[in-house]
Amino acid sequence: MEAYFSFIPPTDLQERLSKEFPAIRFSYRKGIHIEENDLKTSEILVTYGEDVTKEIIYAAKSLKWIMVVSAGLEKMPLALIGEKGILVTNAKGIHKIPMAEYTIGMLLQYEKNLAQFYENAKNATWDRRMKMGELNGKEITILGAGAIGSEIARLSKAFGMKTVGINTSGNEVEYFDHMHKLDELKAVLPTADYIVSILPSTNDTKNLLNNEHFQLMKSSAVFMNIGRGDLFEDHVLLKALEEGQIEHAILDVFHEEPLPVNHPYWKMENVTMTPHTSSVTKNYLPKSFEIFSHNLHTYIKRETDFINLIDVNRGY
Repeated sequence: MEAYFSFIPPTDLQERLSKEFPAIRFSYRKGIHIEENDLKTSEILVTYGEDVTKEIIYAAKSLKWIMVVSAGLEKMPLALIGEKGILVTNAKGIHKIPMAEYTIGMLLQYEKNLAQFYENAKNATWDRRMKMGELNGKEITILGAGAIGSEIARLSKAFGMKTVGINTSGNEVEYFDHMHKLDELKAVLPTADYIVSILPSTNDTKNLLNNEHFQLMKSSAVFMNIGRGDLFEDHVLLKALEEGQIEHAILDVFHEEPLPVNHPYWKMENVTMTPHTSSVTKNYLPKSFEIFSHNLHTYIKRETDFINLIDVNRGY
């Protein structure tokens, strides 16, 4: 059996796989090379997902399983993958700790005005008149109440916040005071102090937020997007920020990445940006490989207890 990696993991992870699965031949490449025989003969493709195209699926004649060591699948040709009956799993869940810590960290930075204090320190400016707020007593509405959303809610409760969750079912989820269905979103926006989206990119979520949603938010609200950049059109958020419909936006994902140097966001004082790094951690690949190892044992034994088995028709 052969497994083709479209990236080169650290040596210790390679050695761990070779020791645990001596009967499997692992090929490590920087990118996917359609002309390579290894791709054509491998049953397993391990990838970050963004490099998988229709041409690659057609070229990988023996492919039966794709392990995506990230959570995003929106750039993959899922319809074709489904037609060919190829199994897909991903690394959903490993992001919950770094992304939850990012969320709380950014909200603390905003409330405590840390960016301005940093600038003052660089300029030797002593100013004790700086305004600072608290997380305690605030209401946080989280769009997407899965593993990441639940961890954000857990940390939010530790800071004394009221937690409101949005998912497709509206069913109860631990650490949330209240849960609502996605189609009830407009009803909960007017009371939220912080709105955090970690929604994936699906047919139901693309351009989900429009002008009306931002008009419903408090003028003091902070909106954060750490899910996917296609949740709204840029002009919608720009209008909300320019007209004071919300106070601030914290963005880690964008329609176009890298964000163009001439984009208005760069010069807006009420926008805080990071370059799609909310999930970054040195523990990322080791945790992904734990899921891959479990699933590889399952695959070899022809069992069914895969972690994060994807429904290619739904996209998650």
